[in-house]
Amino acid sequence: MTHIRTTTALAALAVAVALVLGACGGGDGDDSSGAASASGGAEAAGTVSVMNVDGVGDVLVDSDGAALYAADEEVGGDVLCTDACAAIWIPLTVPAGDGDPIADGDLEDDLGVAERPDGPDQVTFDGRRLYRFADDPGPGEVTGDGFSDTFDGTLFTWHVATPAGVSGGSTSTDDGFDY
Repeated sequence: MTHIRTTTALAALAVAVALVLGACGGGDGDDSSGAASASGGAEAAGTVSVMNVDGVGDVLVDSDGAALYAADEEVGGDVLCTDACAAIWIPLTVPAGDGDPIADGDLEDDLGVAERPDGPDQVTFDGRRLYRFADDPGPGEVTGDGFSDTFDGTLFTWHVATPAGVSGGSTSTDDGFDY
């Protein structure tokens, strides 16, 4: 009886492993990693579209539906959000020198790229660098609008990007975080 149970358990384990490997994409030798894969793959990196978010209205989102934000402090085009800041506010990027970001609808003329000190080019909208907020709970969620935090002595105030641009329309009563 023990032999039958062991064989059945091993067969079930083999099926489970096969299912997991199939879900992970198997071993086809294509190991695409890096910033592009974090936002849906190389073809999806730098893709910007518009989504209507309840209570907020139309906002710019990446290929995964994550809301895009810009920091007031980077209005002049300088990249100030690096290192720990870029781990919380994730830059929307395209591979360096790989061309223009992809846009839905009328956004294309307002999108561009700007160099980052850490390698990839960052997507911009009306000259403003675009970021995802790591603490947004999921696609179509906007929790970082008007949020303030400090990284390496620089206070940042973040606003969600809309088709009309990025403005300081919302304010936060939360002091945010000091990193």
